[in-house]
Amino acid sequence: QSDDYKTYYKHNLKLVQTLEERQANVRNAGERGNQRMIDRGKLTARQRLELLLDPDSPFLELSSLAAYEMYNNETPGAGLITGIGIVNGIECVIVVNNPAIKGGTTYPISLVKSLRAQEIAITNHLPMINLVESGGANLPHQSEIFVPGGRGFANQARLSGLGIPQISIVFGNSTAGGAYIPGMSDYT
Repeated sequence: QSDDYKTYYKHNLKLVQTLEERQANVRNAGERGNQRMIDRGKLTARQRLELLLDPDSPFLELSSLAAYEMYNNETPGAGLITGIGIVNGIECVIVVNNPAIKGGTTYPISLVKSLRAQEIAITNHLPMINLVESGGANLPHQSEIFVPGGRGFANQARLSGLGIPQISIVFGNSTAGGAYIPGMSDYT
């Protein structure tokens, strides 16, 4: 009941509200692109994810605020959805390209986010599922992409060497670096 407690409580409540608002903005990102996909008879990134996961199972989304206030806010969530979900009763690390955001192109921070997902899969021996529709590297940032991109491909080789399955499902264009992910997966 102290004044300090009430002050901190009010402050922390505002922080939680801000976090929830920012996460909602990321979840709703790419509305114009999502509508374009729906008009073309395609599923949105979040619809793809929902259909992949076991019904009524939890999904722990990771790094949802990656790229926050970066690149003029043009790539919310770094253009990816990453997390841990249950598929056919098995916990898996899942990476979903969001083609509604800049055609699913990869920014430097997108690679940081996907490298973290790979690290979690390697550390915890969890299968990886990639839902791919990617325009490859975002060309204005390509000079910052090659080194971490190469690390991602090396991680794919490590996953294979450790016997950790990688599955890629390709939903559309998968150009340049976006083609290597399914190309290096165990199953496509």
